[in-house]
Amino acid sequence: SEPIEIEDRLESLICRVGEKSTSSLESNLEGLAGVLEADLPNYKSKILRILCAVARLLPEKLTVYTTLVGLLNARNYNFGGEFVEAMIRQLKETLKNNLYSEAVYLVRFLSDLVNCHVIAAPSMVAMFENFVSVTQEEDVPQVRSDWFVYVVLSCLPWVGKELYEKKDVEMDRLLSQIEGYLKRRVKTHVPMLQVWTADKPHPQEEYLDCLWAQIQKLKKDRWQERHILRPYIAFDSVLCEALQHNLPPFTPPGHMPDAQYPMPRVIFRVFDYTDAPEGPVMPGSHSVERFVIEENLHCIIKTHWKERKTCAAQLLSYPGKNKIPLNYHIVEVIFGELFQLPSPPHIDVMYTTLLIELCKLQPGSLPQVLAQATEMLYMRLDTMNTTCIDRLINWFSHHLSNFQFRWSWDDWSDCLTVDLEKPKPKFVKEVLEKCMRLSYHQRIVDIVPPTFSALIPADPIFTYKYPDESACKTARHFVFFNAIKNRASNEEILTVLKEVPNPNQEDDDDEGESFNPLKIDVFLQTLLNLAAKSFSHSFSALGKFHEILKTLANSDEGKLHLLKVLYEVWRNHPQMIAVLVDKLIRTQVVDCAAVANWLFSQDMAHEFTRLFIWEILHSTIRKMNKHVQKIQKELEEAKDKLEKQQHKRDMDKNSEDEEGQLEEQIERLQEKVESAQSEQKNLFLVIFQRFIMLLTEHLVRCETGSVDISTPWYKNGIERLQQIFLMHHATIQQYMGTLENLLFTAELDHHILAVYQQFCALQL
Repeated sequence: SEPIEIEDRLESLICRVGEKSTSSLESNLEGLAGVLEADLPNYKSKILRILCAVARLLPEKLTVYTTLVGLLNARNYNFGGEFVEAMIRQLKETLKNNLYSEAVYLVRFLSDLVNCHVIAAPSMVAMFENFVSVTQEEDVPQVRSDWFVYVVLSCLPWVGKELYEKKDVEMDRLLSQIEGYLKRRVKTHVPMLQVWTADKPHPQEEYLDCLWAQIQKLKKDRWQERHILRPYIAFDSVLCEALQHNLPPFTPPGHMPDAQYPMPRVIFRVFDYTDAPEGPVMPGSHSVERFVIEENLHCIIKTHWKERKTCAAQLLSYPGKNKIPLNYHIVEVIFGELFQLPSPPHIDVMYTTLLIELCKLQPGSLPQVLAQATEMLYMRLDTMNTTCIDRLINWFSHHLSNFQFRWSWDDWSDCLTVDLEKPKPKFVKEVLEKCMRLSYHQRIVDIVPPTFSALIPADPIFTYKYPDESACKTARHFVFFNAIKNRASNEEILTVLKEVPNPNQEDDDDEGESFNPLKIDVFLQTLLNLAAKSFSHSFSALGKFHEILKTLANSDEGKLHLLKVLYEVWRNHPQMIAVLVDKLIRTQVVDCAAVANWLFSQDMAHEFTRLFIWEILHSTIRKMNKHVQKIQKELEEAKDKLEKQQHKRDMDKNSEDEEGQLEEQIERLQEKVESAQSEQKNLFLVIFQRFIMLLTEHLVRCETGSVDISTPWYKNGIERLQQIFLMHHATIQQYMGTLENLLFTAELDHHILAVYQQFCALQL
């Protein structure tokens, strides 16, 4: 156990260097290099493994570890060579496994080793040249070339100066190749990824264009940057004596059809230097310092996101924090991640808990910056992407619930003087609706000024449809009421249901199979009314009478009517509607396509722009996707099992029976997968078809009436269409051919077709 203890101690020492300490970083590094050098004879492979891991997983301490490797290389040349070889092996492995963000950190680490005299500058330039040569490849996706160009540009803040001093002609050639590539890039995808449609007050720049502008400015400033911590400068006299290694020739691996390159991004900006009036000035959006600070803060979040307390503490103890308005940078980076399209790097709720933690650690300064950012986001709601507004609503309501729902609502009274369909009143209404879910109705009434009454959500109570309708329906309601109360069996209830006349049927018809809306009306309302006390009561009621509900909703019309009745009785309680629809899909009373048809139906048109509608639709799509994935996984497992059986066959004669059973099982699963995929494709066809119909109707109406098309409803509709494409892009890509042939044809209105073309451009 002693060697294991020593290995754990080495790991702890390496991982903790660079953290707060009573001694200076330089003396800690020198001490650690001495310890590691002494342990090299016995623990070399372990030390190599730990150093390669921290290079990949702790990028925020990059220069600390490159300095450590530099000191070890100066003391033991062979170890330096082995480390470089191990890093190249690891780089090849990460690229093979589609781990592109980790690969960026490895290349950046190698480039910084040039500053520590471990790697010779010409061999680093040669590696960069190979990377940039990818832009000359034919028939490869643009996202592949983008990634290799990004890697080279993102290393230059660290190593540009050193490479220019040694290889200026080659570097100029490299940068002009990159410039040529950036000029011919296709940028159709950009509008789909922007948080705002307006470029004022901050341009919404595509990530490569922004980084290129930052590198251009850095070059103009003679590669002088003032923010990267460079501990190796203190050891220059030792390091410059060290022998350097040449990187082995590195050819980027060829393009594979299953490669998953990172998606393009748009750089999020909410602050500039005028927003942080006191203290240090915020670097401009095209200064390389802005890139370095944001990159390091993203790295800290990526490393510690599962531990909110550690993450908040690490962000606030960022090195060089006295030279920058750190709180502004942190808030901007967190919102940048939260609003990243198509999806944030981590789950949404992580950002809420992280901001709460930061407010606790810096109660005197951070809440003010966060309030300022919230105010700015509110002011810019008119041009904000609908998907980002959804995330802002969820974050803000959750945040308020942790601070007694305190907010200066009167400052937002401007939302009361405009059309309630516009983004600002809609935002406040949805926030209050979400706040109510996290508390209760009266609490919301108490915290909001009386002037806001139009935006306060309705009391979430059950609405009974027949309180004063004709006596025959009411009498029938009592029959069911008593039957359910007295725990009648399913058979007894079905007998009572048979007596309900069908308004869709002529008197002289036999009792056929045609759908009977009255049965669903009377039975479902009575059942939900009796179970209205809580979610649990409603769940158990749907579970208990599952068979009856399936019988009543056995046709498409029946399913639609059942959902319509559910909405009518719970229209004031969107959360109840969402969870009950979810339950009905899980228990297969209704299917996913029925839910989509109901949400797009005329009955729900007045709710089309409400957030809960889209939450239900996305949840329905996710359920369908999970269902397909589950059966596909079962099929893969059965195939693997059969393969193993065939290997065993020669040794064991009994396995033939098992093989036969497995082959039958595979055949059944194959059919299930095909049927599930066809259902999945049909769901997307239904959704896109309904979108196209609604949006086309609007566009034609505006054209014939010579009215401007850009209404709040249209902005919401077109951006919800974008949202479906973005949130489910991996699944939709499988059905692109069908969508193009059937729906997104050249004859379609160009406003709608543009959304499809932007989506296609994302993976070009």
